Amino acid sequence: MSNPVFFSGAGTLDHMIPGAVFVLEGPEARHAVTVKRLAAGEPVDIADGAGKRLTGKVVSASPAGLTVECAALALEEQPAVRLVLVQALAKGDRDELAVETATELGIDAVIPWQSERSIVRWKGERAAKAHAKWQSVVTAAAKQARRAWIPEVRAAVETPGLAAAVASADLAVILHEDAVRPLRTVLEAWQAAEPGPGPLEILLIVGPEGGISPREVTRLCDAGAVTALLGHHVLRSSTAGPAAVVLASDVLGRWSATRQ
Repeated sequence: MSNPVFFSGAGTLDHMIPGAVFVLEGPEARHAVTVKRLAAGEPVDIADGAGKRLTGKVVSASPAGLTVECAALALEEQPAVRLVLVQALAKGDRDELAVETATELGIDAVIPWQSERSIVRWKGERAAKAHAKWQSVVTAAAKQARRAWIPEVRAAVETPGLAAAVASADLAVILHEDAVRPLRTVLEAWQAAEPGPGPLEILLIVGPEGGISPREVTRLCDAGAVTALLGHHVLRSSTAGPAAVVLASDVLGRWSATRQ
């Protein structure tokens, strides 16, 4: 069984070496001690959220700090092809559920999308709070999945901003029920074209409950996106993204590599 993971923050493990002692403080330490009830002698991983993972054993534990002796320190590289979920804002918590599950499945970044048919609107103070909530959801999911990387929640975009992101991506795929080519076919054709050395980035674009408007599909395709069929059934906004991550990870061989 893998060790429980707690996040220390970017840069905090930069100078650690085997045999050194690291003290985890703050909410993560309290969670480790009061919720997980870690005690001296138990194995644990400390990750900085940017790829570094310290593996060690607990020396002492209190709500004020978890002291861990470093047995090994590893840097887990980013995959050669990064997957970015573009998730349209959805009512209820369906969008949060989508990014949570996609994080557990290995997504590398998330872009909140204010699409034309999104019922939920991020504006003003609410936008900052909603963005922070998504980052919190992603961080918790990364911890649950014992990842060393915390996916980035990028700034929310409307369709013009998304079109710009599409234009700069190595591949952008709109998951659409009216598409002709299956997602697997699109990804395999892209691979066969020898896209070049990494790092590369693929956008997986998911619309809201009411679907992506024809005008948006046209604008995104004009910017370089392609449409793809995920399956024979119409999936919820909260399901389509995670399903696409699973399929893309299989086709791209990401799950045969080391954990991220």
